This record gives sequence, C-alpha cells and structure tokens, in this order.
Amino acid sequence: MEIAYWIVAGLLAVFYLFAGVQKVSQSQEKLRPMMGWVDQIPMPVVRLIGALEILGGLGLVLPPLTGIAEGLALAAAIGLVLIQIGGAIVHLRRGEASVLWLNAVLLVLAVVAAWLATVWL
Repeated sequence: MEIAYWIVAGLLAVFYLFAGVQKVSQSQEKLRPMMGWVDQIPMPVVRLIGALEILGGLGLVLPPLTGIAEGLALAAAIGLVLIQIGGAIVHLRRGEASVLWLNAVLLVLAVVAAWLATVWL
C-alpha cells in the first residue's frame, strides 16, 4: 500500500505542481491556448485555483514524507477531488466533453490517493 500511495501521490504532485505554478505565474494570454476557460473566470480566481493545486500537490507528499500531520495528505487528496469536480463542471458548461478524460483520470487518481491515505497513513 505504501508503494502504491507514493506512486499515485507522486504522479498527482508533479501534475498539480506544474499546473498550479502555471496558473499562479503566467498571464491570461499565455494560459489561454492551454486553458480557454481563463477568459470566463476572473484571474484572481485562476490564481487561487493554482495556489490550491500547489498546496494540494505539496500536501500529498510533505506530511507523509516528514511524518508531521500525516492526516493532511488525506485532506489534500479530498481537496484535489473537489478541484477536479469543479473542473469537470466548467468543461461541461463550456461544451468541452472531449477534454473530460483528463478530469476523470485525475479525479480517479485523487480518490485512490485519498483511499490509500486512509489505509496506509
């Protein structure tokens, strides 16, 4: 279970740290080609989503790695589940069903990470 957790958490952490840093640091114009939805959501909200993704990614790995407040890993996984539900809703409202596969994969991985956190940690 421990190895499975680290694989899932590591994959999610890399993805969310990358995506979160982009949302926090790049302009709306640079984000638009990859994330068309940034035109419909105020940039402070996009930045908030990015910050939450960074915190979620760090929350999956730092608490178990340090042994401090390990329950935060479960909270981070649940937070990432909620981010993906919100992302799927945005894509559905925009008629972007073709990109829902990524939301579904990330949602499943976050649910698995939450489950593994309850079993292993």
